[in-house]
Formats: sequence, structure tokens, C-alpha cells
Amino acid sequence: MVSVVAKQVVTTITDAVKDAPPFMLAAYLLLSLFVLTQIFYLLIYTVAPTPRDILRSETTYKHIDDNGSVSSSKPLPYWKNAYDQRKKTAQKKGNLSDGSIDIEDAEVFMSLVVPAFNEEKRLGIMLREAVDYLQKEYGKDKPNTATNGSIRRRPKGAQEQNGHVGLRNGSAEKLPAGWEVLIISDGSKDKTVDTALEFARSLGTEAAGSIRVISLVENRGKGGAVTHGMRHVRGKYAVFADADGASKFEDLGKLLRELKKVQDDNGRGVAVGSRAHLVGSDEVVKRSFLRNLLMHSFHLLLWILTPKATAAIRDTQCGFKLFSRPALPYIVPYMHSESWIFDVEMLMLAEAASIPVAEVPIGWHEVQGSKLNVLWDSLGMAWGLFVLRAAWAMGVYSRT
Repeated sequence: MVSVVAKQVVTTITDAVKDAPPFMLAAYLLLSLFVLTQIFYLLIYTVAPTPRDILRSETTYKHIDDNGSVSSSKPLPYWKNAYDQRKKTAQKKGNLSDGSIDIEDAEVFMSLVVPAFNEEKRLGIMLREAVDYLQKEYGKDKPNTATNGSIRRRPKGAQEQNGHVGLRNGSAEKLPAGWEVLIISDGSKDKTVDTALEFARSLGTEAAGSIRVISLVENRGKGGAVTHGMRHVRGKYAVFADADGASKFEDLGKLLRELKKVQDDNGRGVAVGSRAHLVGSDEVVKRSFLRNLLMHSFHLLLWILTPKATAAIRDTQCGFKLFSRPALPYIVPYMHSESWIFDVEMLMLAEAASIPVAEVPIGWHEVQGSKLNVLWDSLGMAWGLFVLRAAWAMGVYSRT
């Protein structure tokens, strides 16, 4: 009975289509396409992630004071406030254009953002490696300009090995000195905060004050923690690195040198650490078949769904990325993804703003204790990538 009714319906529709004038048929098809598009838009609007509001306590930090005690909560600086004010002023004067608004000057040379969720066991090891390098290469006692006679001269365009001192057109470039570490405890339930503060205390007074610990009341996800940290950096350059210490931190110098090579006339640039050169190495070969299959499948999905420049990045997910300060206003305020897929959104935003990106091979090793569930998180990343791309393409997300 059902099959007979279905056949009759199909026959009726077929006859109606045959008898309909061409303009009515075209109008029907356009209307159908419009309705389907609106339904798809509503679906994406419904499932696209929206970051939760930032709580007041999350805009503060603690550190070790001069007496070796944990300080009271202090307000974090936020570069976007001054940037927005300058933008409004430029709009009123009618001279707003890309690159016409400068972000406020940096207070230190290098900012490190470390997202940490229940990382009391691994955090100290990573911080030791990072701080040793930061203090050695970017400490306040290091020369930060190439002035006449104050340090040895270098050929035109030369740079130090760590990327710190450079010459532009043969003249000195004045740079701020020092470094800072922002540890973002992402709703941790263990002693992550205590571990970070105890590590800072062990450094002594001056270096201890360079480490700021920020506590998020509720877990946002790695992307949310990184984005939160990037809102409050004071550095001329800002890098984020995973708390597990899997990336070879001294390769930060390589990232900085490559970023300086590609940055545009406004000083905007991004350098991403890459493990793509390790694909044939023991670290990757010894992984399970399922993990390698999912890795290659994700790369294929990236190639299909992301814009040209982002799709060309061979390793979008490495947790070691460096940003110049002028690039931050074009990326950080527009971030929506707080999950594992946030790296891709950062790269897509950089591409949309025509910010040059350099992919730099780095040292890397597998670290025990990963919180990544290979199967489910891979499926979640695939879904997240699809929603992210659709949300930006359909205007669910925008820069306005």
C-alpha cells in the first residue's frame, strides 16, 4: 500500500515538473536552494562553539613577590583595550586602514604562554627547560640593541643565533629586554598552580617575578587557555608551548629567525613549529596503525576544507607557535574554537589577514601522560574542523 502511494506521489511530481514552465521550475529550484541554505545556516549556528564569558577572577594573576611569598591577585594587562581605543580614534578621524593601528609597545622581549590542565607531574620539567633558555638568551642582562661600539658589529642584515638582535637596513633595532611566562591553569583540580608557584620561588627574586600564574575557574580547553594567555602577553613576541615539554624549547630561536624573515612591513608574522620532517622517524613509525591512519586522514581533511595557505601547512597541530606582537590583534580577538582544533582557526585567521606564516622543523619527542584520546578526539577534531570552516564561510563567525 505504501509503495503504491509513493509511486503515485512521484508520478504526480514528475508530471508537474514536465508541465511547469521553465521560469517556474527555475524559481522553484532557487527557492529550494535558499531554504536548504537557511536550514544549514541554522544548523551551523546552533552547533558552532561560542566561548563562555571571562570571569573577573580570570583577569588576575599571582606571582612570587620580593619577599618570596605568593602575591595577592593582581590585574592582568590587556593590550586590546588600548588597541580598541586607538582604533576608535582613527575611525573618528577617518584614517582607519589595515596596518594603520599600532598595538601598544611591548614591555618584554619574549612572552611564553603555557596551557596547563592537571599538569603537576610534568609542568616543572618543562618550565626548567624553558626558563633556562629564556634567561640565557633573552634575560634582561642580555644586550638588546646593536648600538655603535656597545656590542660587536655584524654584517648588514645579520642576526644572533637566538634571533634576538637584528639589524634593519644596517641600522640598530631597539628591542625591549627580558621575558615572562604566563601559566594558564585551565580549571586544574590537582596542584598545578602550587607547582608553578613553587617553581617560580626556586628561581630567586628577580626571575621569580617573571612568572605569572593565571587560574581559570572552569576548564575551557587547550585552545581557550592559549587564547586567554595571548590576550595578556606583554612581549614583542609571544609563543605558546605545551606543558608536557615534548617540543625542544631551544628551537624557539629557529622560530624567531624564520618569523623575522617572512614578517611583513607592519611587523606581522607567525612561525609554527613542525614535526612533519619526523614522519619517517621511529617516533612516528612506532605509533599504532590506527593513530597513523587517523593522522593522515586528518591531513587530507585539512587539505579539503581549509584555505590554500592553511592547507599548505604540513603540521598544523604542533603545540609550539610564535607570533609577533603586531599580528595578535588580527587573530586573538576573533578566536572561537577552544578545543584541539584551535590551531587551525589561528592559521585561518592569519591567512585571512594576509599575515605571513613560516613552518619551521623542530625537535620533538613523545611524552607519556597525554590526555588525548586518539580515536574520539580525532573524530571530534574532524567534526570541529567541519563546523569551524562552515561557520566562517557562512558568516556565523565574522570579524565585525
